[in-house]
Amino acid sequence: MFISDSIFYVGVNDHKVDLFEGQYVVPNGMSYNSYVIKDDKIAVMDTVDKDFGEEWLSNVKSILKDKKPDYLIVHHMEPDHCANIQLFAETYPEAVLVGNAKTFTMMENFFRDLKIDGRKLEVKDQDTLSLGKHTLKFIFAPMVHWPEVMMCYETTEKIFFSADAFGTFGALDVEQPWDEEARRYYIGIVGKYGQPVQMLFKKVAGVPIEKICPLHGPILTENLNYYLDKYNTWSSYAVETDGVMIAYSSIYGNTKKAVDLLAKKLKEKGCENVIVFDLARTDITTAVAKAFEYGKLVLASVTYNTDIFPFMKTFITHLTERNYQNRTIALMENGSWAPVAAKVMKSMMEKCKDITYLEPVITIQSSMSDENREQIDKLVEQLVMKEKKA
Repeated sequence: MFISDSIFYVGVNDHKVDLFEGQYVVPNGMSYNSYVIKDDKIAVMDTVDKDFGEEWLSNVKSILKDKKPDYLIVHHMEPDHCANIQLFAETYPEAVLVGNAKTFTMMENFFRDLKIDGRKLEVKDQDTLSLGKHTLKFIFAPMVHWPEVMMCYETTEKIFFSADAFGTFGALDVEQPWDEEARRYYIGIVGKYGQPVQMLFKKVAGVPIEKICPLHGPILTENLNYYLDKYNTWSSYAVETDGVMIAYSSIYGNTKKAVDLLAKKLKEKGCENVIVFDLARTDITTAVAKAFEYGKLVLASVTYNTDIFPFMKTFITHLTERNYQNRTIALMENGSWAPVAAKVMKSMMEKCKDITYLEPVITIQSSMSDENREQIDKLVEQLVMKEKKA
């Protein structure tokens, strides 16, 4: 993978992993990206996951030939990137480890036997490190998405080493659309921290960037404003797609029938973007990412043990944990004797900011009634009206 005549890719692809971070389904695997800058001084940028230490080190050695690195730049101490720091340090005992104060605190906690005294360079925000023709400028990005995270801007070739920002799920030897997996990655992993991402945007505003080199996913080299705009939209919790997403939980199919009727009538009224998720049969991270993409959300759940169905509870928890906001929500519930799902769902969403709730709230008792069908017609009008205003 070509980056430039002096900057090289030494990362690895992981097709063994089935759940990234123990929860994100990754059918196309993952990439763990690492880079080498060859100059008067040689810098290696991050390591990779523990299962690929030898492969990664072989990649590094193939680039270095008979030379030895001067620095290991540690942007992020999450184990999928930092796991081979000790292997590197033992292989290259004269190399200096570069990080910030929080980096080294975490490093000592992860690697109890690693002796780093006398071989660490602690940097501060906006510090620079000259490698010769290349200069690295360190840009701190706390809580994007860990507190120690920092990024590097290489001033000569104008390359932004962005840590986990602009990353995606998926290995680099698999073709896939950037948007879907980048959105799912961002919302799932970084989504709670929109404000820190916005602060990062202010730090790099006006900085000329030719390439973005993230720690996961493809290197971005063309039409960079497109990717920057996407990240700005996601981190500001703005609506990306004007449409209606319907998320439902149904046991015997009666709630599903109401949802199907709602979706059908929305499309008949001209809503081009209507998407429906059965939460029991959907990858939850995909559903969550789509909820952040769309401007309007319909939550439809059966009442279950005087609560809501477990899949709906999990879905809403994912939304609230990631600062879901600035959206329009409609509620639909079902209950054979004591329907309370709408009340519970709204209560769970109380911590979300700038939520507009539509009327009517549709209450189904066992199966759809004529009154429910009329309510669905009214709700369709409200959703379509909201779409036209938007």
